[in-house]
Amino acid sequence: MSRLFRVLVLVAVVAYSFIASGEETFTVGTATAARGQKASGTIEVPAGVDAALSIPVVVVNGARTGPVLALVSGAHGTEYASIISLEKVIERLDPAALAGTVIIIPLVNVRSFEQKIAHVNPVDNKSMNRYYPGRMDGTQTERASFLITKQVVERCDHLIDLHGGDIDESLRPYGYWTVTGNAQQDALSKQMVLAFGLDHIIISADRPKDPAASRYLENTASTRGKASITVEAGHAGTVETDDVESLTEGCFNVMRFLKMLPGTAAPVENPVWIEKVESVNSDQTGIFYPLVKRGTYVSQGMRLGYVTDYVGKTILDARAPAAGVVTFIRAVPSMTKGETIASIGVVAARPPQ
Repeated sequence: MSRLFRVLVLVAVVAYSFIASGEETFTVGTATAARGQKASGTIEVPAGVDAALSIPVVVVNGARTGPVLALVSGAHGTEYASIISLEKVIERLDPAALAGTVIIIPLVNVRSFEQKIAHVNPVDNKSMNRYYPGRMDGTQTERASFLITKQVVERCDHLIDLHGGDIDESLRPYGYWTVTGNAQQDALSKQMVLAFGLDHIIISADRPKDPAASRYLENTASTRGKASITVEAGHAGTVETDDVESLTEGCFNVMRFLKMLPGTAAPVENPVWIEKVESVNSDQTGIFYPLVKRGTYVSQGMRLGYVTDYVGKTILDARAPAAGVVTFIRAVPSMTKGETIASIGVVAARPPQ
Protein backbone atom coordinates (compact mmCIF):
# COMPACT_ATOMS: atom_id res chain seq x y z
CA MET A 1 0.00 0.00 0.00
CA SER A 2 1.48 3.34 -1.05
CA ARG A 3 2.12 6.14 1.47
CA LEU A 4 -0.26 8.45 -0.44
CA PHE A 5 -3.02 5.82 -0.28
CA ARG A 6 -2.55 5.43 3.50
CA VAL A 7 -2.78 9.20 3.93
CA LEU A 8 -5.97 9.38 1.84
CA VAL A 9 -7.61 6.61 3.88
CA LEU A 10 -6.62 8.25 7.17
CA VAL A 11 -7.96 11.62 6.03
CA ALA A 12 -11.18 10.01 4.83
CA VAL A 13 -11.82 8.11 8.05
CA VAL A 14 -11.13 11.19 10.15
CA ALA A 15 -13.33 13.35 7.92
CA TYR A 16 -16.23 10.93 7.97
CA SER A 17 -15.98 10.52 11.72
CA PHE A 18 -17.07 14.15 12.01
CA ILE A 19 -20.10 13.57 9.79
CA ALA A 20 -21.59 11.92 12.84
CA SER A 21 -25.07 11.15 13.98
CA GLY A 22 -25.33 13.65 16.81
CA GLU A 23 -29.11 13.42 17.03
CA GLU A 24 -30.55 12.22 20.33
CA THR A 25 -33.34 10.53 18.37
CA PHE A 26 -33.09 9.21 14.82
CA THR A 27 -36.14 8.52 12.68
CA VAL A 28 -36.55 6.60 9.44
CA GLY A 29 -40.10 6.04 8.30
CA THR A 30 -42.11 5.15 11.39
CA ALA A 31 -39.07 3.86 13.31
CA THR A 32 -37.72 6.31 15.92
CA ALA A 33 -34.84 5.30 18.19
CA ALA A 34 -33.50 7.39 21.05
CA ARG A 35 -29.79 7.28 21.73
CA GLY A 36 -28.87 3.80 22.98
CA GLN A 37 -32.03 2.21 21.59
CA LYS A 38 -33.19 -0.05 18.75
CA ALA A 39 -36.53 0.58 17.08
CA SER A 40 -38.47 -1.01 14.22
CA GLY A 41 -41.06 0.38 11.86
CA THR A 42 -41.82 0.79 8.18
CA ILE A 43 -41.19 3.10 5.28
CA GLU A 44 -44.69 3.65 3.96
CA VAL A 45 -44.87 3.84 0.16
CA PRO A 46 -48.28 5.36 -0.64
CA ALA A 47 -50.57 4.03 -3.32
CA GLY A 48 -50.23 5.67 -6.72
CA VAL A 49 -50.76 4.14 -10.13
CA ASP A 50 -50.59 0.81 -8.28
CA ALA A 51 -50.73 -0.50 -4.69
CA ALA A 52 -49.11 0.87 -1.54
CA LEU A 53 -46.16 -0.92 0.09
CA SER A 54 -44.77 -1.13 3.64
CA ILE A 55 -40.99 -1.68 3.72
CA PRO A 56 -39.65 -2.90 7.08
CA VAL A 57 -36.89 -0.79 8.67
CA VAL A 58 -34.87 -0.93 11.88
CA VAL A 59 -32.94 1.98 13.39
CA VAL A 60 -30.15 1.17 15.85
CA ASN A 61 -29.11 4.45 17.48
CA GLY A 62 -25.83 3.96 19.30
CA ALA A 63 -25.03 5.06 22.82
CA ARG A 64 -22.30 7.33 21.41
CA THR A 65 -22.11 9.59 18.37
CA GLY A 66 -20.53 8.37 15.17
CA PRO A 67 -21.24 7.81 11.47
CA VAL A 68 -24.55 6.73 9.97
CA LEU A 69 -24.32 3.40 8.12
CA ALA A 70 -27.16 2.01 5.99
CA LEU A 71 -27.50 -1.74 5.39
CA VAL A 72 -30.00 -2.76 2.71
CA SER A 73 -30.95 -6.16 1.28
CA GLY A 74 -33.86 -7.82 -0.45
CA ALA A 75 -34.14 -5.65 -3.54
CA HIS A 76 -34.56 -9.07 -5.11
CA GLY A 77 -36.81 -10.92 -2.70
CA THR A 78 -35.56 -14.44 -3.43
CA GLU A 79 -31.88 -13.65 -2.74
CA TYR A 80 -32.52 -15.21 0.64
CA ALA A 81 -29.02 -15.42 2.15
CA SER A 82 -28.58 -11.64 2.09
CA ILE A 83 -32.00 -11.07 3.65
CA ILE A 84 -31.37 -13.55 6.48
CA SER A 85 -27.92 -12.04 7.08
CA LEU A 86 -29.48 -8.67 7.94
CA GLU A 87 -32.02 -10.39 10.17
CA LYS A 88 -28.97 -11.70 12.05
CA VAL A 89 -27.45 -8.21 12.19
CA ILE A 90 -30.70 -6.84 13.66
CA GLU A 91 -30.65 -9.57 16.30
CA ARG A 92 -26.97 -9.18 17.26
CA LEU A 93 -26.31 -5.45 17.02
CA ASP A 94 -26.25 -3.95 20.51
CA PRO A 95 -26.88 -0.17 20.60
CA ALA A 96 -25.01 0.06 23.92
CA ALA A 97 -21.79 -0.95 22.11
CA LEU A 98 -22.40 1.21 19.04
CA ALA A 99 -21.02 4.62 18.12
CA GLY A 100 -23.26 6.21 15.51
CA THR A 101 -26.43 4.93 13.89
CA VAL A 102 -27.22 1.93 11.70
CA ILE A 103 -30.26 1.96 9.41
CA ILE A 104 -31.25 -1.58 8.41
CA ILE A 105 -33.70 -2.47 5.65
CA PRO A 106 -33.69 -6.27 5.46
CA LEU A 107 -36.34 -6.65 2.75
CA VAL A 108 -37.11 -4.04 0.10
CA ASN A 109 -39.02 -6.25 -2.33
CA VAL A 110 -41.68 -7.65 -0.01
CA ARG A 111 -43.98 -8.93 -2.77
CA SER A 112 -41.16 -10.80 -4.49
CA PHE A 113 -40.32 -12.52 -1.20
CA GLU A 114 -43.93 -13.42 -0.44
CA GLN A 115 -44.71 -14.71 -3.92
CA LYS A 116 -41.27 -16.32 -4.53
CA ILE A 117 -40.77 -14.41 -7.79
CA ALA A 118 -37.16 -13.86 -8.86
CA HIS A 119 -35.53 -10.63 -10.03
CA VAL A 120 -38.52 -8.28 -10.22
CA ASN A 121 -41.27 -6.70 -8.16
CA PRO A 122 -44.39 -8.60 -9.31
CA VAL A 123 -46.53 -5.49 -8.77
CA ASP A 124 -44.95 -3.62 -11.71
CA ASN A 125 -42.51 -6.21 -13.15
CA LYS A 126 -39.50 -3.96 -12.45
CA SER A 127 -36.21 -4.72 -10.72
CA MET A 128 -36.02 -2.85 -7.42
CA ASN A 129 -32.32 -2.14 -8.01
CA ARG A 130 -32.61 -0.46 -11.41
CA TYR A 131 -34.84 2.62 -10.92
CA TYR A 132 -32.95 4.91 -8.53
CA PRO A 133 -33.21 7.68 -7.49
CA GLY A 134 -36.88 7.02 -8.23
CA ARG A 135 -39.89 9.31 -8.51
CA MET A 136 -43.13 9.69 -6.62
CA ASP A 137 -45.33 9.80 -9.74
CA GLY A 138 -44.06 6.42 -10.96
CA THR A 139 -44.93 2.80 -10.24
CA GLN A 140 -44.44 1.10 -6.87
CA THR A 141 -40.77 0.31 -7.55
CA GLU A 142 -40.04 3.92 -8.52
CA ARG A 143 -41.91 5.36 -5.52
CA ALA A 144 -40.10 2.98 -3.15
CA SER A 145 -36.75 3.91 -4.71
CA PHE A 146 -37.50 7.61 -4.27
CA LEU A 147 -38.36 7.22 -0.58
CA ILE A 148 -35.31 5.04 0.11
CA THR A 149 -33.16 7.68 -1.61
CA LYS A 150 -34.62 10.46 0.53
CA GLN A 151 -34.99 8.68 3.87
CA VAL A 152 -31.99 6.34 3.80
CA VAL A 153 -29.35 7.24 1.20
CA GLU A 154 -29.39 11.00 1.76
CA ARG A 155 -29.30 10.55 5.55
CA CYS A 156 -26.43 8.07 5.77
CA ASP A 157 -22.67 8.54 5.50
CA HIS A 158 -21.99 5.05 4.13
CA LEU A 159 -24.07 2.28 2.61
CA ILE A 160 -23.73 -1.46 2.04
CA ASP A 161 -26.09 -3.03 -0.50
CA LEU A 162 -26.37 -6.79 0.04
CA HIS A 163 -27.29 -9.28 -2.67
CA GLY A 164 -26.73 -12.94 -3.53
CA GLY A 165 -27.48 -15.72 -5.96
CA ASP A 166 -31.15 -15.65 -6.90
CA ILE A 167 -33.07 -18.91 -7.29
CA ASP A 168 -31.76 -19.35 -10.84
CA GLU A 169 -28.16 -18.24 -10.14
CA SER A 170 -25.35 -20.41 -8.80
CA LEU A 171 -23.11 -17.56 -7.59
CA ARG A 172 -19.72 -17.48 -5.87
CA PRO A 173 -19.32 -14.69 -3.27
CA TYR A 174 -17.82 -11.36 -4.32
CA GLY A 175 -17.93 -7.65 -3.61
CA TYR A 176 -18.03 -4.56 -5.81
CA TRP A 177 -15.67 -1.61 -5.43
CA THR A 178 -17.08 1.40 -7.29
CA VAL A 179 -14.45 3.79 -8.65
CA THR A 180 -15.82 7.33 -8.83
CA GLY A 181 -12.67 9.35 -9.50
CA ASN A 182 -12.87 11.04 -6.11
CA ALA A 183 -9.58 9.86 -4.59
CA GLN A 184 -10.59 10.27 -0.95
CA GLN A 185 -13.97 8.59 -1.40
CA ASP A 186 -12.51 5.76 -3.50
CA ALA A 187 -9.76 5.11 -0.96
CA LEU A 188 -12.32 4.78 1.82
CA SER A 189 -14.72 2.56 -0.14
CA LYS A 190 -11.79 0.33 -1.11
CA GLN A 191 -10.90 -0.12 2.56
CA MET A 192 -14.54 -0.86 3.33
CA VAL A 193 -14.75 -3.67 0.76
CA LEU A 194 -11.43 -5.10 1.97
CA ALA A 195 -12.64 -4.94 5.57
CA PHE A 196 -15.87 -6.70 4.60
CA GLY A 197 -13.75 -9.74 3.80
CA LEU A 198 -14.95 -11.35 0.55
CA ASP A 199 -11.96 -12.64 -1.41
CA HIS A 200 -13.10 -11.72 -4.95
CA ILE A 201 -13.73 -8.03 -5.71
CA ILE A 202 -15.11 -6.59 -8.94
CA ILE A 203 -13.77 -3.16 -9.88
CA SER A 204 -16.81 -1.23 -11.05
CA ALA A 205 -15.76 1.82 -13.05
CA ASP A 206 -18.64 2.01 -15.54
CA ARG A 207 -21.57 2.92 -13.30
CA PRO A 208 -23.63 6.05 -14.08
CA LYS A 209 -22.06 9.33 -12.92
CA ASP A 210 -25.25 11.42 -12.85
CA PRO A 211 -26.91 11.49 -9.39
CA ALA A 212 -30.25 12.11 -11.10
CA ALA A 213 -29.90 8.86 -13.11
CA SER A 214 -27.98 6.67 -10.69
CA ARG A 215 -30.01 3.51 -11.41
CA TYR A 216 -28.54 1.27 -8.67
CA LEU A 217 -28.85 1.73 -4.90
CA GLU A 218 -25.12 1.70 -4.11
CA ASN A 219 -24.46 3.97 -7.06
CA THR A 220 -27.05 6.40 -5.71
CA ALA A 221 -24.96 6.70 -2.55
CA SER A 222 -21.64 6.88 -4.43
CA THR A 223 -22.81 9.65 -6.75
CA ARG A 224 -23.81 11.62 -3.66
CA GLY A 225 -20.28 11.49 -2.25
CA LYS A 226 -20.81 8.61 0.17
CA ALA A 227 -18.21 5.80 0.30
CA SER A 228 -20.33 2.67 -0.25
CA ILE A 229 -20.05 -0.94 -1.44
CA THR A 230 -22.11 -3.82 -2.82
CA VAL A 231 -21.60 -7.42 -1.68
CA GLU A 232 -23.03 -10.74 -2.84
CA ALA A 233 -23.14 -14.22 -1.29
CA GLY A 234 -25.58 -17.09 -1.45
CA HIS A 235 -26.47 -19.25 -4.41
CA ALA A 236 -29.58 -20.67 -6.06
CA GLY A 237 -31.87 -19.27 -3.37
CA THR A 238 -30.23 -21.32 -0.61
CA VAL A 239 -29.61 -20.12 2.94
CA GLU A 240 -26.36 -21.83 3.86
CA THR A 241 -24.60 -20.94 7.10
CA ASP A 242 -21.29 -20.00 5.46
CA ASP A 243 -22.95 -17.56 3.06
CA VAL A 244 -25.14 -15.96 5.71
CA GLU A 245 -22.29 -15.63 8.21
CA SER A 246 -19.91 -14.14 5.63
CA LEU A 247 -22.41 -11.35 4.96
CA THR A 248 -23.36 -10.87 8.60
CA GLU A 249 -19.78 -10.76 9.86
CA GLY A 250 -18.79 -8.57 6.91
CA CYS A 251 -21.25 -5.91 8.06
CA PHE A 252 -19.81 -6.02 11.57
CA ASN A 253 -16.28 -5.84 10.14
CA VAL A 254 -17.13 -2.64 8.30
CA MET A 255 -18.60 -1.20 11.51
CA ARG A 256 -15.33 -2.02 13.27
CA PHE A 257 -13.33 -0.40 10.48
CA LEU A 258 -15.47 2.75 10.74
CA LYS A 259 -14.88 2.78 14.53
CA MET A 260 -18.58 2.26 15.16
CA LEU A 261 -17.85 -0.91 17.15
CA PRO A 262 -14.86 -1.87 19.29
CA GLY A 263 -12.23 -4.20 17.87
CA THR A 264 -10.40 -4.35 14.57
CA ALA A 265 -11.33 -5.75 11.19
CA ALA A 266 -8.43 -7.53 9.51
CA PRO A 267 -8.80 -6.82 5.78
CA VAL A 268 -8.88 -9.72 3.36
CA GLU A 269 -5.35 -10.41 2.12
CA ASN A 270 -4.52 -10.69 -1.57
CA PRO A 271 -8.06 -10.75 -2.93
CA VAL A 272 -8.72 -11.59 -6.55
CA TRP A 273 -9.42 -8.30 -8.31
CA ILE A 274 -11.76 -8.59 -11.29
CA GLU A 275 -11.40 -5.81 -13.86
CA LYS A 276 -14.54 -6.59 -15.86
CA VAL A 277 -17.34 -9.12 -16.15
CA GLU A 278 -18.27 -10.79 -19.44
CA SER A 279 -21.78 -12.25 -19.64
CA VAL A 280 -22.93 -15.13 -21.84
CA ASN A 281 -26.57 -14.90 -22.89
CA SER A 282 -28.74 -17.49 -24.57
CA ASP A 283 -30.20 -16.90 -28.01
CA GLN A 284 -32.34 -20.02 -27.65
CA THR A 285 -35.20 -21.25 -25.47
CA GLY A 286 -34.83 -24.78 -24.11
CA ILE A 287 -33.15 -26.88 -21.43
CA PHE A 288 -29.78 -25.80 -20.00
CA TYR A 289 -27.07 -28.25 -18.90
CA PRO A 290 -24.09 -26.73 -17.05
CA LEU A 291 -20.61 -28.18 -17.48
CA VAL A 292 -18.78 -26.00 -14.93
CA LYS A 293 -19.47 -24.88 -11.37
CA ARG A 294 -19.47 -21.45 -9.77
CA GLY A 295 -15.93 -20.37 -8.93
CA THR A 296 -14.34 -22.44 -11.70
CA TYR A 297 -11.46 -20.81 -13.55
CA VAL A 298 -11.92 -21.17 -17.31
CA SER A 299 -9.94 -20.42 -20.44
CA GLN A 300 -11.31 -18.45 -23.38
CA GLY A 301 -13.48 -20.66 -25.57
CA MET A 302 -13.97 -23.31 -22.89
CA ARG A 303 -17.38 -24.97 -22.98
CA LEU A 304 -19.54 -23.75 -20.08
CA GLY A 305 -22.68 -25.70 -20.88
CA TYR A 306 -25.22 -26.30 -23.58
CA VAL A 307 -28.91 -25.85 -24.37
CA THR A 308 -31.13 -28.48 -25.93
CA ASP A 309 -34.64 -28.34 -27.30
CA TYR A 310 -37.36 -30.23 -25.45
CA VAL A 311 -36.50 -33.53 -27.14
CA GLY A 312 -32.76 -33.48 -26.45
CA LYS A 313 -31.26 -31.92 -29.59
CA THR A 314 -28.39 -29.52 -28.80
CA ILE A 315 -29.25 -26.07 -30.13
CA LEU A 316 -26.60 -23.95 -28.35
CA ASP A 317 -23.06 -24.43 -27.07
CA ALA A 318 -22.14 -21.83 -24.44
CA ARG A 319 -18.43 -20.98 -24.39
CA ALA A 320 -16.39 -18.60 -22.27
CA PRO A 321 -15.87 -15.26 -24.07
CA ALA A 322 -12.69 -14.66 -22.06
CA ALA A 323 -10.44 -16.36 -19.54
CA GLY A 324 -11.46 -15.81 -15.93
CA VAL A 325 -13.55 -17.06 -13.03
CA VAL A 326 -17.19 -18.14 -13.25
CA THR A 327 -18.87 -15.63 -10.94
CA PHE A 328 -22.20 -17.32 -11.54
CA ILE A 329 -23.79 -19.91 -13.79
CA ARG A 330 -27.45 -20.66 -14.32
CA ALA A 331 -28.76 -22.89 -11.55
CA VAL A 332 -31.93 -24.26 -13.16
CA PRO A 333 -32.55 -26.14 -16.42
CA SER A 334 -35.23 -23.79 -17.77
CA MET A 335 -33.74 -21.35 -20.26
CA THR A 336 -35.52 -18.59 -22.15
CA LYS A 337 -34.03 -16.67 -25.05
CA GLY A 338 -32.16 -13.59 -23.80
CA GLU A 339 -31.47 -14.92 -20.31
CA THR A 340 -27.96 -15.05 -18.84
CA ILE A 341 -26.20 -18.41 -18.93
CA ALA A 342 -23.06 -17.39 -17.02
CA SER A 343 -20.84 -14.48 -16.08
CA ILE A 344 -17.05 -14.63 -16.33
CA GLY A 345 -14.94 -12.32 -14.18
CA VAL A 346 -11.76 -11.29 -15.99
CA VAL A 347 -8.97 -11.12 -13.43
CA ALA A 348 -6.94 -7.90 -13.35
CA ALA A 349 -3.27 -8.24 -14.26
CA ARG A 350 -2.29 -6.41 -11.07
CA PRO A 351 -4.09 -5.14 -7.98
CA PRO A 352 -5.42 -1.56 -8.12
CA GLN A 353 -3.26 1.06 -6.43
